[in-house]
Amino acid sequence: MATVSTYLNFPRTTEEAFTFYKSVFKTEFCAPIARFGPQGCGDQPIAEADQNLVMHVALPILGGHLLMGTDAPESMGQKCVPGTNVYINLMPDTKAEADALFAALSEGGKIECPMQDMFWGDYFGCLTDKFGIQWMINVPNQPAA
Repeated sequence: MATVSTYLNFPRTTEEAFTFYKSVFKTEFCAPIARFGPQGCGDQPIAEADQNLVMHVALPILGGHLLMGTDAPESMGQKCVPGTNVYINLMPDTKAEADALFAALSEGGKIECPMQDMFWGDYFGCLTDKFGIQWMINVPNQPAA
C-alpha cells in the first residue's frame, strides 16, 4: 500500500532529535538507526568524523505517519538550513507510479537525484519542485514474486 511520510534533515543532531521524538510519542524506531559508516552514501566518501552520524532513522508518530530523518553533513556538500530541511517522502507501490510522480513533480523544478536503483535496494529519487517544495520518491525493494 502506498504511503506518505515526512523526512527531516539535521545538522548532526538527528539522533538527539529522534530520541526526543521517541519519548514524546512513546513509540519505538522501526529498525535500528542506520549510520553512514566508512562507505558513506553510495559512491560518495564520508569524512571519518562523520561516519557515526545517522544515515536513516524512522519513527511512527500518529495515525500511521512515519517521521524519518538523516544527518546532513557538510563534508558531503550538504548544508542544513532550518525551513528547507524537510522533504515530503512519497512511497508509491510501483516503479511506474514513481516515475510518473517524479516526472510530474520535477517539471519546472530541480532534480537532485534522478530515479534509480540505490545501493540499499530501493528505487529512489529526489527533487525540488518549481514552488521550492522538496520531494523524495522511494519504492521499497520488494522480493521477486
